[in-house]
Amino acid sequence: MRIPDTVASTKAIAKIGHITPSCNTALEHITALATAPFADLVSNHFTRIPVGTISLSEHDRSQFTTEIMLGAARLLGDAAMDVIVWNGTSACWNGTQSDVEICEAITRETGIAASTTILAQYDVFETLGIRRFALAVPYTDDVTARSVETFGEAGYEAISSANLGLTNGREMAYVPFDEIRRLIRAADSPDAECVVVICTGLPAAFVVEEMEREIGKPIFDSVLVTLWEGLRKAKVSAPVTGWGQLLRDELGRRSPSVPATT
Repeated sequence: MRIPDTVASTKAIAKIGHITPSCNTALEHITALATAPFADLVSNHFTRIPVGTISLSEHDRSQFTTEIMLGAARLLGDAAMDVIVWNGTSACWNGTQSDVEICEAITRETGIAASTTILAQYDVFETLGIRRFALAVPYTDDVTARSVETFGEAGYEAISSANLGLTNGREMAYVPFDEIRRLIRAADSPDAECVVVICTGLPAAFVVEEMEREIGKPIFDSVLVTLWEGLRKAKVSAPVTGWGQLLRDELGRRSPSVPATT
């Protein structure tokens, strides 16, 4: 029996499409675990772009062009996603406008709403009224400094920071949890309203809940922030427990705000 078009076109499950760095073995696993309790409400779908090392070199910065992102987005578009997110932090060194242009191009090409990890982080800041934060990253000193500049240009002040000095994207998934805990402690400052862990390849999400209890303030991990943004834009408001304050307490409270741009 043929199912009527009106029934066949109704989505029982919201679909989030993720553009993922090829070297990344953290974000898919974390995203799947976090959303497993409500798999009847949302499904996550991933496609990869080639990414090897992270630096300010022209070669490494060119791994994240709009055209490369569009190629990945077209594949996700074939499956009729509700939202497409660039699950990566390249705007930290390529500038906020690069992410704005990526999102505009994806929506123009596919008709699907789009966001990115860094635009999602801005959205978190705006939702919670945060302006001063501590920055924790696995990157080198120069990439960290450029990241601080990018956030500053968008109106958010990194008043302290710490990094691990890594360039190889594949290695970031293998940083031990104890080292991630030390990184968060080193980045934190009494004057910071929160700690922001920037990098979707670092498995920091696994320690967010416990470290929030230890330092007594929110910790915003890039993988969880991107998931938060995707869920809200896909209109999935079920609270996510076990992964920190943002997903537990804030998901679904407000409609998404307009991402900050420069």
